[in-house]
Amino acid sequence: MTDRQILQAMSGLMAGMFVAILAGTVVANALPRIITDLGASQSSYTWVVTSELLAMTATVPLWGKLSDLYDKKLLLQLSLGLFVVGSLLAGFSQGVELLIFSRVVQGIGAGGLTALAQIVMAAVIPPRRLGRYAGVFGAVFAVGTVAGPLIGGVLVDTSWLGWRWCFFIGVPFALLAIVLLQRTLRLPTVRREARIDFLGAFLIVAGVCALLIWTSLAGNRFDWASWQTAALTGGGVALLAAAVFVESRAAEPVVPLEIFRNRTVTLTTVASLLVGVAMFGGTVFLSQYFQISLGKSPTVAGLMSLPMILGLLVSSTVAGQVISATGRWKRYLVAGAVVMTAGLGLLSTIDSGTGFGLLSLYMAVLGVGVGMLMQNLVLAAQNDVPAAELGAATSVLSFFRSMGGTIGTSVLGAILANRVATEMARGLEEAGIPAGTGRAPGGGEGGVPDVATLPGPVRAIVEHAYGVATADLFLVATPFALLALIAVVFLKEKPLKTTSGMERLAEETGGPAGRAAGGPEHRPADGAPESGREPAAPVG
Repeated sequence: MTDRQILQAMSGLMAGMFVAILAGTVVANALPRIITDLGASQSSYTWVVTSELLAMTATVPLWGKLSDLYDKKLLLQLSLGLFVVGSLLAGFSQGVELLIFSRVVQGIGAGGLTALAQIVMAAVIPPRRLGRYAGVFGAVFAVGTVAGPLIGGVLVDTSWLGWRWCFFIGVPFALLAIVLLQRTLRLPTVRREARIDFLGAFLIVAGVCALLIWTSLAGNRFDWASWQTAALTGGGVALLAAAVFVESRAAEPVVPLEIFRNRTVTLTTVASLLVGVAMFGGTVFLSQYFQISLGKSPTVAGLMSLPMILGLLVSSTVAGQVISATGRWKRYLVAGAVVMTAGLGLLSTIDSGTGFGLLSLYMAVLGVGVGMLMQNLVLAAQNDVPAAELGAATSVLSFFRSMGGTIGTSVLGAILANRVATEMARGLEEAGIPAGTGRAPGGGEGGVPDVATLPGPVRAIVEHAYGVATADLFLVATPFALLALIAVVFLKEKPLKTTSGMERLAEETGGPAGRAAGGPEHRPADGAPESGREPAAPVG
């Protein structure tokens, strides 16, 4: 395919990714207002974010397996349809319970988009050229991430619109993406007769949900050392152990365990998990820091995130172009991990008095590191697996990155709530002010305060508490980024292939000669590791 044909085919895919990114980022600056309006607590703030991540995380492997068996385009359109339903439910929510449920529906749709977008890209674009288009997707990601907080801030600050339009605004983009996919995405459709391992899928989803619910509630609703912790962790581990047993014997496992024999897949999976913890866990609370600790409006808070997004945009685009031109990728992964670790370390020094210039520099450093690292981890893994396992390998990386983000958001959210409560209690006691003065009306214990309504002395205490607590989050996230760097250092660089996933699949299914060599490290010219599984026919 020519570059023009690829861009045409990718237009609907880019629109779908844009709406998924927009839906996540447009809400970021609205969440403090939403939680205050609904009279919810800091725990609810975390759950509104976590519920979507949890649903997305738990369903990514199933979407990946479905993409290996059924029409990829139809699956993409189905995931966008779920996203539309979730957005409408969220926009009409009258309570935080329905809002959280709607975010679950959105998360299921986002799971499909997360897995399928990268799978379709790998199917039509050779790894050697994929870096260039990954840069284009990086640009779409950056535009959606920049536009989202700005649009969200304007909507929240406009009295005749309000925060509900933060959910409604993505609906026309999702519908446009469905139409564009129907008109522009053309993939060969060859049916493959196979049964999905629904038992394995259920066990994986149930086990992951049990562990993620534990990380969301522990330290908030119950103690880390409690019978609830024992029940959730024990149950989650038992379900996942059963899933491993079932998957090892299934003819069509949701997550083929043998792909972890591939060193590249294993190390990129570990790195993706750690990047998710460090990146999402730390940055999801930045908007709250801007609005509560620095006292900015939602619109200004959106503008303040620009340095990080611009750093991500420039680094992902430039790194993608250079990787496509040179075929070398490991040095950019290592550099990205180093810079990301440095950015998180710098952000751990902020407080309520940090100037915007210094804050911008720290966020730009973090954005540059993430831009070089995150997308290229997927490229390294896709380059080193048989085409028949592209869907599984891609969804595994997306799954662990999302799981890392969910765990990071949940655990760091609990740490934030506890540290804020401690700092506020100390500050109020030192000032001789009655405890509970800084809580949100109706929020109860741990409520998110509306700083605009607080008297001066109390407002200063609240701003200081959120500044200190946010810095602590980045301090906790920094070691995870350092561990991701260690995982990336041990990756073995292999030449990028020059044939697309569909072309490689045709070669693999052409006869047994292509798999005669055997062994995980010994392959014919394409360099892909032996999977030991019968390759799939082209689908979608």
